[in-house]
Amino acid sequence: MGHLGFSYTGAVYLVMLFVPNILWAWNRPAGYSAESESRVMQALERLGEIGVTCCALIFKDLNPRPWSPWSLWLAASFGAMVLYELWWVRYFRGPKTMGSFYGSLLGIPVPGAVLPVAAFLLLSIYGRVIWLAGAAVVLGIGHIGIHLRHRQEVKQS
Repeated sequence: MGHLGFSYTGAVYLVMLFVPNILWAWNRPAGYSAESESRVMQALERLGEIGVTCCALIFKDLNPRPWSPWSLWLAASFGAMVLYELWWVRYFRGPKTMGSFYGSLLGIPVPGAVLPVAAFLLLSIYGRVIWLAGAAVVLGIGHIGIHLRHRQEVKQS
């Protein structure tokens, strides 16, 4: 279930998540609008964001432990976060269009939504924190759902 205490791993992940998103607020793709987003998906996304943020910070079981085969979950999780950062670098260095924002990375569809959700799911497995897994699933339904809808709109236009 997880033991309460500060997770510096979670704090690092959240910095990796929030910094590019803050920068994105000033570098949104041309033509971006949240007006067509489903209110249900937005609510799930917000609920998941709150849950992931809280769980990532309060469960010390997410912090690294001595190496074991179980540590591969943490390595995979961190790998997903590194790919997420690389996706942001590609976006910020590119044309900042809707197509570039919702385009795939290494075959991963809507990587701006899929990679952080995957990272937190894998981190929840590593730490054996069911609450983080649940929050990541809720976040994934909302966030990935919104991104897939936007990607579909880009393909139609």
